[in-house]
Amino acid sequence: MAAEAVQRATPRHGAFHPLRVAAVDRLTDDAVVVTLLVPPALRETFRFTAGQHIAVRRFADGAEIRRTYSLCTPAPASGAEGPEFLRIGVRLVEGGEFSAYALKELAVGEVMEVMAPAGRFVLEPRPGHFAAVVGGSGITPVLSIAATLLSRQPEARFCLIRSDRTAASTMFLEEVADLKDRWPDRFQLVCALSREEQQAGLVSGRLDEERLTALLPALLPVASVDGWFLCGPYGLVRGAERALRGLGVSRGRVHQEIFHVEAAPAEDLSPIPDPARAASQSSVTATLDGRSGTWPVQAGEPLLETVLRNRADAPYACKGGVCGTCRAFLVSGEVRMDRNFALEPDEVEAGYVLACQSHPVGERVELDFDR
Repeated sequence: MAAEAVQRATPRHGAFHPLRVAAVDRLTDDAVVVTLLVPPALRETFRFTAGQHIAVRRFADGAEIRRTYSLCTPAPASGAEGPEFLRIGVRLVEGGEFSAYALKELAVGEVMEVMAPAGRFVLEPRPGHFAAVVGGSGITPVLSIAATLLSRQPEARFCLIRSDRTAASTMFLEEVADLKDRWPDRFQLVCALSREEQQAGLVSGRLDEERLTALLPALLPVASVDGWFLCGPYGLVRGAERALRGLGVSRGRVHQEIFHVEAAPAEDLSPIPDPARAASQSSVTATLDGRSGTWPVQAGEPLLETVLRNRADAPYACKGGVCGTCRAFLVSGEVRMDRNFALEPDEVEAGYVLACQSHPVGERVELDFDR
């Protein structure tokens, strides 16, 4: 019976579960926080680590829409029951079908389809000094990380450097202020507004590489920070990464999650493979939830599309190389990724790829989604 219970509690890749909306609360003019009720039978499935996200799905006009949103509440303690509620922050995106629905139509009592928590932009509570540079809705996972760390680890400190357009557009103002009130000696907060002057704090303007290079050493001992968490738009995250690299921070101490990318910058595009090495016909073998299959890859399609044509339960959300939901281990063969905004360098070195961005270079490729 125990073994069966463990098996039932293990979430399947790509599986969605119905969760009822318990609340939709306005954060700013263009953002809400959505609270989802987790029934007792699914609480172990939805146990999460601070910093993880969930994928949500809805159908509109016959089309399937999937989006990922970070969880913004403290993670449940180890050994405790899984969460009774999940909370996600949703900001309106221009042309965003799901965000527009969430802000204008989503109502209490509706049922949303939700995938189990995933993601590796996480921090398990431990002693040390940690810092984050976030922009806009990038505060969402970092709020969960900071709150979980400070409440569980009395020997930990956290510095949050956040950038927003205006004070009125700043998400989770009260929640961040509460962290400062509860742990004034262990939580440091620095705010920057890019389109509005503020009476105290930093001079207005974007937090770019040059500005962060000068600012960070004045705020905290950069070299002794045990972990850096960068989250938000592409420009801010890449600028912060370059600033930290220039300040001598090792790659292993920097973790990043990019929320939105307008277009793939040239530096993140893989070089076009040598045509002589590309096979005229390729196949992919994929293992998913313990079952394997081998299928031909159609010309030009990413490996995820090949798998989805044969296994509709393959995990994915954004298909843009940002969320990391389709992460898989490359067992054999060689692939080219169009772009990668989700995997850390050590994950790529270890053999992981994004199936939505991967194209086979040789005749055979094998992926394992279960590792």
